[in-house]
Amino acid sequence: MSIAIITGSAGLIGSEAARHFAGQGMDVIGIDNDMRSKFFGAEASTEWNGRELSRTLSSYQHKTIDIRDREAIERLFSQYGKEIKLVVHTAAQPSHDWAARDPHTDFGVNAVGTLTMLEATRQYCPEAVFIFTSTNKVYGDTPNRLPLLELETRWEIDPSHPYVGGIPEDMSIDHSMHSVFGASKVAADVMVQEYGRYFGMNTVCFRGGCLTGPAHSGTQLHGFLAYLMKCCATETPYTVFGYNGKQVRDNIHSHDLIQAFDAFFRSPRQGEVYNMGGGRFSNCSMLEAIAMCEKITNLRLQWTYTEGNRMGDHIWYISDLSQFQSHYPEWKLAYDVEAILKESYVFNAERWQQKKEAVLA
Repeated sequence: MSIAIITGSAGLIGSEAARHFAGQGMDVIGIDNDMRSKFFGAEASTEWNGRELSRTLSSYQHKTIDIRDREAIERLFSQYGKEIKLVVHTAAQPSHDWAARDPHTDFGVNAVGTLTMLEATRQYCPEAVFIFTSTNKVYGDTPNRLPLLELETRWEIDPSHPYVGGIPEDMSIDHSMHSVFGASKVAADVMVQEYGRYFGMNTVCFRGGCLTGPAHSGTQLHGFLAYLMKCCATETPYTVFGYNGKQVRDNIHSHDLIQAFDAFFRSPRQGEVYNMGGGRFSNCSMLEAIAMCEKITNLRLQWTYTEGNRMGDHIWYISDLSQFQSHYPEWKLAYDVEAILKESYVFNAERWQQKKEAVLA
């Protein structure tokens, strides 16, 4: 029996990973205690997705465990031992706004929780592949010091700069403001690398940009693309923060990210780091995303602009994917931003409308 343990299994990336690796014949144990509802309120709850996994996947077991609960995690790992071949660690406190309100919880979940998962893997299944969803926030606000040009609908990097194809993994993580969230993810990221290099484990950090897809429970504080489409479709007011609405992000569909996970699982490396996003293939500014949402829904988004940007927020961030593609040349992106938004709308429109009508009733 080959077991995959997936934390944050009811979330966007966790649920996609659960479905994928169950489809590959693995038994999947999902760990998720729906902390998103604590972080962002009932509208962000992922409990519905966990129920759907249990209903549709016969090889899926759901465990309502807090990743900070060392004893519970160790009991689970000791039960299955070396049958565990893969650990996909996606559980996190994902908002830099929320982190500043409660740094202890943020660091406990992101850093201490990651250490708990790493050490349980080392003790009970050291040959397993350990995949960690890190973040581009480990670079802090260093990307904002790049030579950027303000265009009509977006900020763009100077075309003569070496990073014109995207930001590579050798950008420094030092001497910058990360946000409290970014700092806790730095701690986790470095520890994942260290377990690979020091203990010789098969670990990897995928430093994600905007991870998205139809199962994303987007909220105001996290998951801008999913939340933007939701606001447009339900005619909910939306606020754009700073940079004239021209801030740029690359966006990767959960399906494309899981394909990257699968490639690494099949041919793992030790202590690896990859910047992972939509790259030059899939990116947009806030203004461009709004225009696409309005075109897809045939509705006008009710949005306002606030001059102050979020602290540490990136003006322009596009991932350089060349290192991962050099190691795994068969991997390619399938979804660009427009395809992501269209799928999100088709998948969620009916459910969003039902919730809207229930609120108004």
